[in-house]
Amino acid sequence: MLTKQESACPLLDDVHRIVADRACSVLSLDIFDTVLWRRVPRPTDAFALLGSRLRDAGLCPPWVTDATFRRMRIAAEEAARRGRDALGTEVSLFDIWRAMPAGIFGSAPLEQLVGAELRLERELTVVDLDVAELVKAARKQDVQVVLVSDTYFTEDQLAHLLDRPELGPLEDVRIFRSNQHGAAKASGLWEIVLRDLGRSPEQVVHVGDHEVADHEVPSELGVRTVHYRRFDVPHLDVLKREREPVEPFGDHAPDLDDRHGDFGLTSLRAKAVHSGVPFTTSALDVAWRFGAGVLGPVLTGFAEWAAAKAHEAGTRRLWCSMREGELLSRLINEAARARGWDVEAKPVWLSRFVTSLAALDPHDTDAVHAFIRTGYRLTVRQTLSVLELHPGDVPGLATELDTVIDNGDVAGRVARALTETPHLSNRLAVTVTAARERMIKSLRDAGALDGAAAPGRAGDAGELTLVDLGWGGTIQRQLAAALKIARIGVRVSGLYLATDDRAERVYLAGLRAEGYLAQAGHPAHIAATVTRSPEIVEQCVNALCGSLIGFTEDGGPVLGETSDSPSQNAERRTVQDGILAFQHIWNRYVAASGGAWPDLTRPGPGRDRLARILVAALESPTADEAAVFGNWTHEDNFGSSLVTTLLPADLKPAVPYLSPGDLDDLHMRDSFWPALIAASDTGLGAMARAIADGAIDAEAFEPAGEPYETRLRYRTADGQWHDPVRRRVRINHNGLSFARLAFEHHDTVDISLAIPGRPAIVRVDWIEAKVIAGGRRREQVLRWDRPEDFVGLHYADCRYLGGNLMEFDAPYAAVWLPLARRAGVPAVSSGQVTIAFAVLPQSMTGMAPRMPVDRRAERSARAARLTERLREEYRTAGVKGVAVGAGRVARRKLGDTR
Repeated sequence: MLTKQESACPLLDDVHRIVADRACSVLSLDIFDTVLWRRVPRPTDAFALLGSRLRDAGLCPPWVTDATFRRMRIAAEEAARRGRDALGTEVSLFDIWRAMPAGIFGSAPLEQLVGAELRLERELTVVDLDVAELVKAARKQDVQVVLVSDTYFTEDQLAHLLDRPELGPLEDVRIFRSNQHGAAKASGLWEIVLRDLGRSPEQVVHVGDHEVADHEVPSELGVRTVHYRRFDVPHLDVLKREREPVEPFGDHAPDLDDRHGDFGLTSLRAKAVHSGVPFTTSALDVAWRFGAGVLGPVLTGFAEWAAAKAHEAGTRRLWCSMREGELLSRLINEAARARGWDVEAKPVWLSRFVTSLAALDPHDTDAVHAFIRTGYRLTVRQTLSVLELHPGDVPGLATELDTVIDNGDVAGRVARALTETPHLSNRLAVTVTAARERMIKSLRDAGALDGAAAPGRAGDAGELTLVDLGWGGTIQRQLAAALKIARIGVRVSGLYLATDDRAERVYLAGLRAEGYLAQAGHPAHIAATVTRSPEIVEQCVNALCGSLIGFTEDGGPVLGETSDSPSQNAERRTVQDGILAFQHIWNRYVAASGGAWPDLTRPGPGRDRLARILVAALESPTADEAAVFGNWTHEDNFGSSLVTTLLPADLKPAVPYLSPGDLDDLHMRDSFWPALIAASDTGLGAMARAIADGAIDAEAFEPAGEPYETRLRYRTADGQWHDPVRRRVRINHNGLSFARLAFEHHDTVDISLAIPGRPAIVRVDWIEAKVIAGGRRREQVLRWDRPEDFVGLHYADCRYLGGNLMEFDAPYAAVWLPLARRAGVPAVSSGQVTIAFAVLPQSMTGMAPRMPVDRRAERSARAARLTERLREEYRTAGVKGVAVGAGRVARRKLGDTR
């Protein structure tokens, strides 16, 4: 439900009350950006469109580009004002065109050129519906309405621009123009207005957008004013991150349509942002702004496009998969209603998990293996439960029920156990078939399969069109496969906000899948940005319920538990209110235009502008957005109860060590929204924004010279060392470095870390290893951050210098970490290793002087290694093992004395 407010525009609430009470005699209104606003970001952007019109009409040479003409028109107005001398600076449109270079426009008469600009202004200007309501209210109460404007338009020209049905007849409305009286509002026009009206200032209420001319100056005279501001500072910051020029005479604006300008998006976003009531917390204000100013325009365009696609195809029903479906279906229905299209959208219960299970081939070991690996860190017991199997059904897994499936070896054993015998394979088939039938019953009950063809008549197949946020089209592909298995003649199509290159599997299955902002990974930058950080969009759109994990026998949804806090739910609800508020305002203008309002359905500047809004928000969240959304939680929703925050707690201590390139290296599981991490640090955020804006190349933040890498190798119980995992070493603005590396193998014992990947002196601030050990369900955190932690480690071609300093002599020099021994288990099956360090590179020739060794630390390190070795020999062979070890040491010492 929309946030409640007294009128569509809270800024005008006080004026409505004054007018209703007849507590004023005169309602004064500014004209431009108050009574009328233009479908361009700034008034001067209309000049660029005028240049295009004149070129098309043959009145302007081809070499005069839109940006060139805009600059020329701005300069001509400045020249006309300067040339007035003692007559003041107020000019007319004719004066401005006389200052334009006549030779460029051939023999076109002045009146024709002025008329072309006036016609464009008429096309681009829109009546502010909230101000129009105020005018109607004033007339109803017999309150005089006057217009006061700084303008170069004549009385007749203004009458043409203001002749709109929304404003009614204006014969009784007095208009005070700056070029009529030779004075602007900030320099004498207000005194003229008050004198000519014969009213005291207190009897006048003025509404206008300019802080000085419409607010400060008349207020000083005693006029009651409302600053009908277009943008506030937070919204200006959002426009700047979108690379939208905000200075009136600044750079040429991007993504302008020759006919529709910016489609009204800039003004309507600002109106939506300001339409919210004052919130009780700053977090709710941030949430509202994100909904009204960012996701609102994007999802309004998406909903309009989806409805248009259905309308053009003759499809009367769209199906929006839950949990996003509740909001998406509402947006689509509102869009169709506003445009007069016979299209209805309904939510339908589907999820990646239930469709994957319904389409699973229980006899295909590889398919079962892939299904198992889709879940994140499920135990064997949890996996069997997901497949509706009891531990006793699979005796071969009895000893591994609490083992976490965190690597391919464990997943392979489970998959083979489930498919190696006909009995178990058939048992799994029963589960899959039952899950598929329950899903189909749910679809039938909803009406989603009403167009299904009879079995054996595929040519008569109906179509089920899904609408979803998208990304890889998995639900569509798996649903189509499940329906094919059930021999239900329905073609499954998909309409998505964006899809990446994973959607190629949908196309290879012969299915139609269309993307609004990006399709099949193109445009690459849009697709990559949206699908790399999709969680915030999904979380903002989701209904306030748990994820779908199955169906009851009668087809009802079975939902998982939700971990959302009351504050997250309130913030999500506010985001959705903001989204609906923007669409409500957009549709008001669609309805008021009588069908003439531009739509956002076609490729071109409108959709490009929406893509820029969303990409900028994902690449460069504000510090306020990071503070609010960083605490939101994410559920795994594939049979797991795992919950993580969008700004992971384990990365907060690492922020001072991160470089922009390190953010790009993070896996999706490390951070669902890397830019959120950058936003929490001033320096890192500035660098990330500079790269996102294209102001500087990412390579500028990489160390000069040959790149070098941190390398992790792991040793298994058979003594074999495995190929290294690599991460590039970077030195950030704090002089610090970061590396995060992951491995998986069911019997890992030790790892070696070539931290700098080159000769260097390294200060290791901390090393943290999160490991799954000994079949335990929860990961174990191992940490090395004190001198005593580093003393006893094994150093290969490197030396411990004392404290937390190490010297590496070669690219392959490495320190060994005994993960299994430290965890107290025979082996670990997977791990994630994070290193926070500072590196001082040394000469690659090895000729640089070596750091002096702390002899006391060296002796302590030797004693620690000897003690640890004795403990290990005692654990493995008892007293006899200690004796053998002592003998070995004695023989070595005897050999040293020869």
